[in-house]
Amino acid sequence: MVIGLSIILLLVLFLPFTKFVERNLEVFLFIMGVLAVIVSQVFTWSLVKEALIHPINITLAVLFAGLLFRWFQAPIEKGIVWISNIIPYRLFIALFVIILGLLSSVITAIIAAIILVAVVTVLRLDRQSEIRLVVLACFAIGLGAVLTPIGEPLSTIVVSKLNEDFFYLVKLVGASVIPVVIIFGILAAFLIKPRNKFVDDGSAETEIAAGLELQENTAEASKEIQTEQESYREIVVRSLKIYLFVMALTFLGAGFEPFIEAYILGLSPELMYWINMVSAILDNATLAAAEISPAMNDETIMDILMGLLISGGMLIPGNIPNIIAAGKLKITSGEYARFAFPIGLAAMALYFIVILVF
Repeated sequence: MVIGLSIILLLVLFLPFTKFVERNLEVFLFIMGVLAVIVSQVFTWSLVKEALIHPINITLAVLFAGLLFRWFQAPIEKGIVWISNIIPYRLFIALFVIILGLLSSVITAIIAAIILVAVVTVLRLDRQSEIRLVVLACFAIGLGAVLTPIGEPLSTIVVSKLNEDFFYLVKLVGASVIPVVIIFGILAAFLIKPRNKFVDDGSAETEIAAGLELQENTAEASKEIQTEQESYREIVVRSLKIYLFVMALTFLGAGFEPFIEAYILGLSPELMYWINMVSAILDNATLAAAEISPAMNDETIMDILMGLLISGGMLIPGNIPNIIAAGKLKITSGEYARFAFPIGLAAMALYFIVILVF
């Protein structure tokens, strides 16, 4: 079993970077999930039923949000452009990432990801800036959504398993999560290239020219703001892909659960923190369900959760927001990982220092 699951883990980690698997990621993960439950001998009809039912709410949320954006696309896009032009651009980017990350705990990570796609589409950034904004915002969403039980499945499972109240997670990890979300917002402000750059030589002529150009660009943006509207078919297909993806993660999580219980749960919290980097390719909600126990103290639970949450943004399969944003904006696994993996690894290392010091 161990050898078989190790091979599956390696395939899930590396094959998505190939073009063929990239184009058929959801199908590939589904096949790997089925193989995982067969290898670990946990394939049951109750698991099949769970895999069929579990993705329904997420799929419906993606479907309805896609329809709403299609119906109200024009006023939404004009509003985004107007806001981005009345405040300093870097401040807008920082506030957008921070507010969206924290708001995801109330509106859910899925809706936050769809809002992210809408805003990125309207801003019309260069390709590098677009990928960077998506990655940093997905990190922020994945972290911020954990603050309430309604934000994402992981937080729902943890609160339910520990039999805690609605505000348990914000009290437990809020002091760690909120500063990290703010840091990702600040990084976005510095790493995202503004659409309009003016050279300020201090002269009145430069200021006037910049102001006139900004007005012209704003007017031009208002005229050309209408991005290509998605067809109903595209919206439905994307929703079905999300359904298959969540089903695949359900099978993968169930398949690896016996392995986790046998070889990981007895390890130290610090070591589990790093092992939880597998959250970059596995369902972090399932990992949390397998690892979290009421017998653990709050410090151990916090360390485990932070490892899951930070690493969830490192690769596209690591979190639902990553999948939604990358799929809609046609960001490949390679493009995403080249920026997200080093950022996530640095965040993991920095927070590990916090664990050791405090």
